[in-house]
Amino acid sequence: MNIRENVDEGLRSIRSNLLRTVLTAMIIAIGITSLVGILTAIDGIQSSVNSSFADLGANTFTVRNKDEDFRRGGRRNKQYPPVSYRQALLFAQKFKDSYNATASLSADIGGAVQVNYRSKKTNPNSSVVGSDDQYLTINGYKMDLGRNIDRNDMENALNVAVLGQEIARNLFQQIDPVNKEITFMGSRYKVIGVLQKKGSLGGDNDADRIILVPLSNGRGLAANRELTYNITASAPEIADGDFIVEEARGIMRRIRNDALGSEDSFTINRADEIAKEFDEVSGYLRIGGFGIGIITLLGASIALMNIMLVSVTERTREIGIRKSLGATPKVIRFQFLIEAIVVCIIGGIGGLFMGILIGNVISTSISSESSFVIPWLWMAMGIIVCVVVGVLSGIYPAIKASRLDPIEALRYE
Repeated sequence: MNIRENVDEGLRSIRSNLLRTVLTAMIIAIGITSLVGILTAIDGIQSSVNSSFADLGANTFTVRNKDEDFRRGGRRNKQYPPVSYRQALLFAQKFKDSYNATASLSADIGGAVQVNYRSKKTNPNSSVVGSDDQYLTINGYKMDLGRNIDRNDMENALNVAVLGQEIARNLFQQIDPVNKEITFMGSRYKVIGVLQKKGSLGGDNDADRIILVPLSNGRGLAANRELTYNITASAPEIADGDFIVEEARGIMRRIRNDALGSEDSFTINRADEIAKEFDEVSGYLRIGGFGIGIITLLGASIALMNIMLVSVTERTREIGIRKSLGATPKVIRFQFLIEAIVVCIIGGIGGLFMGILIGNVISTSISSESSFVIPWLWMAMGIIVCVVVGVLSGIYPAIKASRLDPIEALRYE
């Protein structure tokens, strides 16, 4: 009996016990679903994180004020002075001149801001940012409607604003928001543009609840409050990102008059740091997810082995007839192995589809920007695991079946 005949015979046996086959396949499908689903969800979230930072480049970084450090007990350890407008402007000019780079200045003007348009208003969860004309490009934003802040807006400190997608959608339903006037923080502003949807990891959409105003106008809007300024810089023509960050650190230390040997009074955050950190964390998550899936499959393989042993007992007389007609122990072993592997593959294919669907649903619920991911590697691994589980689960029942004495098997009732 050749391989094809064994496969056909195994399929006939499966069809004759359809309910048992379906239940067994479902056990395998659940194990594969947990394995592929977890790994697909991680890949989907990883894809979202990577795409969020893809437009920024490896050499994009932000220089900002250093947060206060606290000791245990709540006592303040060190408080650094904020990055002033003069310091930020001086750094941007030196960095541009030295490296032919792009630098953008910004400042957080207000948080938890409510925006009003006629009788409509948003929740008090918007943030107002004073920025220059380079802010959108260097931070990966794109325009959906209207225009960006330009030099004329900056030089004349005009009351103009660019809105995030969520704010525009809440205030201007089926209305063109460009050139409409809104009010926030006690001032009236004309809308000159709307940003494309950006989203964020976790689905909180902070990037879509932003209001950009000219930096010079924002400084006046802050009134007497002391602002701290952020500088986002990028030097795409320099291949070594670590080198440019260290050069920027040296420039800022001189501007801030940090003493030799003392720690920085500011922080530099690279745009790809979060992506790198998540990539490292996702590696551990994959290991954990793979472990959980394997444990689930281990339980499924034990259930499959038990069912195959029951099948051997039920088909004892059939095995005796086959042996009396000339079937060798090798043929009997191969037939039962084929049955176990086929059942595993049927369950595995169903588990792959369910795992991909569930994994993408999970990743989309965590990050709204996640794209649909088809993890070909995990799919191939899932099929391989199914075959391995089938072999491990079927080998003992197959050996037991092949060792049955044909005369005793024919007498079995």
